[in-house]
Amino acid sequence: MNNPVARMGIIIAAIVISVFLALLLFLNRMDDRSKDSNEPVTAAEQVEDGSKTDAAAEADAAKPAEDAAAASDEEKEATDTAAAVEPPPAPSVEMDIPSLKDVFQDYWPIGAAIEPNETTGLHADLLKKHVNWLVAENVMKPDAIEPTEGNFNWTNADKLVAFAKENGMQLRFHTLVWHNQVGGWFFQDENGNAMVDETDPKKREANKKLLLKRLDNHVRTIVSRYKDDIKSWDVVNEVIEPGDPDGMRASDWYKIAGVDYIETAFRSAREAGGPDIKLYINDYSTDDMRKRDLLYDLVKSMLDKGVPIDGVGHQTHISVAGPSVFSIIDSMKKFAELGLDNIVTELDMSLYAWNDRSDYGNNIPDYVLKSQADKYRELFDAFKENKDILSGVMFWGITDEHSWLNTFPVTRTDAPLLFDRQLHAKPAFWSIVDPSKLPQ
Repeated sequence: MNNPVARMGIIIAAIVISVFLALLLFLNRMDDRSKDSNEPVTAAEQVEDGSKTDAAAEADAAKPAEDAAAASDEEKEATDTAAAVEPPPAPSVEMDIPSLKDVFQDYWPIGAAIEPNETTGLHADLLKKHVNWLVAENVMKPDAIEPTEGNFNWTNADKLVAFAKENGMQLRFHTLVWHNQVGGWFFQDENGNAMVDETDPKKREANKKLLLKRLDNHVRTIVSRYKDDIKSWDVVNEVIEPGDPDGMRASDWYKIAGVDYIETAFRSAREAGGPDIKLYINDYSTDDMRKRDLLYDLVKSMLDKGVPIDGVGHQTHISVAGPSVFSIIDSMKKFAELGLDNIVTELDMSLYAWNDRSDYGNNIPDYVLKSQADKYRELFDAFKENKDILSGVMFWGITDEHSWLNTFPVTRTDAPLLFDRQLHAKPAFWSIVDPSKLPQ
């Protein structure tokens, strides 16, 4: 086809047809999409989509509750923490509870060891309410009263004597002779040398005489001063030691003078104090059969020589774990057979067995305090049943706050007495005063 007009017409016609076909295809696709959008959704699709929507809604709805719960937990934790660190009640004396001295007035005096600083303040008030017997914890020991030869310090001892007299209390003396807390000058010869190191027999004999002369002066001076104010005296303290030769404590006293220092101390005390004062030999673990028998043999031998011993002081530093109450009373009965009096001189009850070095800290379990209360009750029931051979009970302190057991045998929290660190009565108190007050 050679006609140009005709060729142009054919081209235009082809373009028009192509455009028309493209338009038809476009319209057909739009129609299909419209149908898809109007088709019903299946039940399965509804459940799936709905579950996603509800879960999201529940999550959104739950979030405030979760936030509130978290806030509550944080508040509870803060409260618990605050409670844990909340300080204990302020110390105070409970004046509306029974008095120990009144409860046991038909049995024996009840006492406590004190320091001079306890003669004023709350501790003094607690002592005045509950006890009618006192003993010096430290200020009447040898080094406190005669720190150097011939120089006597009466200040603190006089303070306790005055406090006792002002409040109608009896007083014990502890102690004239001990291997601890004693001035080293006692055991030095005239040249300042240690007597125990001397090997020459004549010089050793001279040293023994010098030591006993110093002891005689020490005892006579003290007893003469206080004989009218103090009727009960620990003359010698802790002279028995089963692990040492002959069962006698291998102190400088014993190494230099043998048992003569014990005899000298008792005879000097009697001569200075007269027949009205009572003289005791004091020791710990007297419930131990071996130690008890060694002490018994010593005392009997002294009595056979006419040494004026009136009784035995049983320190009675015990624990919730032991010893048995039976062994404590059995020892008293043995000495009573010699016609001797018995006194409990230093009573306390540790929460720990002797070989236990653990520490309850500030949260002593209730069951431990209950065990202590139960044993105190058993012990005092036995004391009361045997009041004919027991003339007094002295605690070694008045509150748990001030007790040697907080630092011995290790530093830790112990609670060996009847009143806690706030001066409030513990279960142990109620167990011996009125067990009906104990929690059931």
